[in-house]
Amino acid sequence: LYDMSGNVYEWCQDWLGEYGKYAQTNPTGPSWGTYRVVRGGDWRSLTEFCLVSYRLGSIPQHGVDVLGLRLAL
Repeated sequence: LYDMSGNVYEWCQDWLGEYGKYAQTNPTGPSWGTYRVVRGGDWRSLTEFCLVSYRLGSIPQHGVDVLGLRLAL
């Protein structure tokens, strides 16, 4: 399976924060924070939110039916 954007927001390892102002490859954001990055939109999102480039934050202890994760082997 691939391209699962739009099913559930995917949890990311990164903490939410501003990226540096220079071009970066695989930026990680700050080393700590309150909110983890979630990406990809969910089944009830508008189309513009169902992109891997769309980022927002969620508290790690927050569990709802629109948050998930992807395991890669």
